[in-house]
Amino acid sequence: MDSAERVMIIVGTPAEAVEQILDAIAAAGGGVIGQYTHCAFTISGLGHFRPAEQADPHIGLIGHINRVDEVRIETFCDRRQARAVAQAIRQAHPYEEPVIYIIPLLSEDRL
Repeated sequence: MDSAERVMIIVGTPAEAVEQILDAIAAAGGGVIGQYTHCAFTISGLGHFRPAEQADPHIGLIGHINRVDEVRIETFCDRRQARAVAQAIRQAHPYEEPVIYIIPLLSEDRL
């Protein structure tokens, strides 16, 4: 497998944590295009969840459906860096169980 293959990484977070997560992604080698770092696209949205009795939610009430203003961060990295970037996101993220999507990307020569 070519080590230059890229993956897209997507995670949702409360707005107050966006900068710390982008910094963590950059420190782990993600979000780089040429001479630019911290490259990402963000979208505001509404997260929905209900914490179980055993949960320790950062936001919201146990046993209730909660709706929270969140920001979806979309960024990328080389596939060989994906594990480190995901670990950095988990360490920087305020949620107990952040959902992190890692999606392989096709290079133009494979289209």
